Amino acid sequence: MRALVVDSDNSRRAELSAQLKRHGFDVKECGTGAEAIGALERSDLMLIDLCLRDMDGVEACRRVRSASDVPLIAFTEQHMAVERVLSLQAGCDDCVTKPYGVRELFARIEAIMRRVRAGAGRTRSGAVLIRGDLHIDPRVREVRVHGNPVQLTRKEFDLLHHLAGEPDVVHSRTRLATEVWGFPADTYTPSLTTSRTIDTHVSALRAKLGDRDVIVTVRGVGFRLGRSMPSRLSRAG
Repeated sequence: MRALVVDSDNSRRAELSAQLKRHGFDVKECGTGAEAIGALERSDLMLIDLCLRDMDGVEACRRVRSASDVPLIAFTEQHMAVERVLSLQAGCDDCVTKPYGVRELFARIEAIMRRVRAGAGRTRSGAVLIRGDLHIDPRVREVRVHGNPVQLTRKEFDLLHHLAGEPDVVHSRTRLATEVWGFPADTYTPSLTTSRTIDTHVSALRAKLGDRDVIVTVRGVGFRLGRSMPSRLSRAG
């Protein structure tokens, strides 16, 4: 697998690259966001530090996501909570706080790649979901509201598609973490970090779909699709 490591700190970039190589990755390094965007087509995974010397890290993530659907993991400092949220909203699949453990990082990479593979399989055989004025087509990963296309990140689409697939079910954060975020069901331990990640994506979906009630929070349990939206399932022809 081809991994692209983007970090303006030479020693930090070299250390992460060495870890990836030990795990069998073919690694390319970039020191700037501009270089990273130019190397997208030759990458299966991008790991980017948000502290870049040539541009704002969140903006770099936004440009990457607008140009590619490559799995994207960002790194940030503990005190940069706002940047962490913004990176997820910009389309990152995950954001890891430094310092991090090697085992944790590779568990997150494995979870993301499992989800990407699973999503590809669902796309090939998926049905079009119609929930009132909300149309979700997994074959082309397209969402429309009142006939108008809505641009979602890959994770936002996966979350919405999952909730819409079982609109009357309340999905716990633990279930979403394992079924949408790809954490192993038998070893996953609920964490505040993952809960915040899920909450951030729910908030982004509500904003992009233009209706806070499109996803209902069931306090102390989890989330479900809003019942105000009549449901029917249309098989793609």
